[in-house]
Amino acid sequence: MTELLFYLDIFGIIVFALSGALMAGRYQLDPFGVVVLASVTAVGGGTIRDVILQTPVFWVVKPYYLYVILATALLTIVFIRQPKRIPKRFLLIADALGLALFAVLGTQKALVLGAPIPVAVVLGTITGVAGGMIRDVLCNVIPMILREEIYALAAMLGGALFIFLQWLNWSDTNAIITSITAALVLRLAAIYWHVSLPAFHIVEKPSKEQSKTAAKDKNKSI
Repeated sequence: MTELLFYLDIFGIIVFALSGALMAGRYQLDPFGVVVLASVTAVGGGTIRDVILQTPVFWVVKPYYLYVILATALLTIVFIRQPKRIPKRFLLIADALGLALFAVLGTQKALVLGAPIPVAVVLGTITGVAGGMIRDVLCNVIPMILREEIYALAAMLGGALFIFLQWLNWSDTNAIITSITAALVLRLAAIYWHVSLPAFHIVEKPSKEQSKTAAKDKNKSI
């Protein structure tokens, strides 16, 4: 189980670092910018989670995470010469995989550290979405969590499913793999079919001046 968590964690770091590096390429950042964006995407959510839980931040205790991020960023620069030609969907898929991995692993870590179930789900969601939010803000775009298809909901459902499967006495390994797969499938399905939650929209009544202007325009057209 410990070995599985280690490899999944490293894989999640690589995927999110790749997501950040690809975003940096789309906005033509220099190599330092690529490394910065890869770093905040990969460790941003986990850092916030650990600070809230008042536990040592994982990449400070284990610096090899930083080496993995640096290697991923540099390899992306070397092998992806024309980032503009990379389909946007590839970036979304990389982000979706990181989201699913970190949402479930973040929930699992929060539970191990004694967080109540609702708090664990929230912290798992933060682990999955916060890095991507920071990445998007640095690139001056509206974060995916606010503008794309089902996003944070997939992270929340992944964490909740992990807790439910544990309650059913599933092994941790099976519960983690199943929950990650479910969150990933939901996010990918939302991307493919453009499924999103209903938008909250307030319809404002036009002012008197706007109504008069509209009436004049209508009369002119007649």
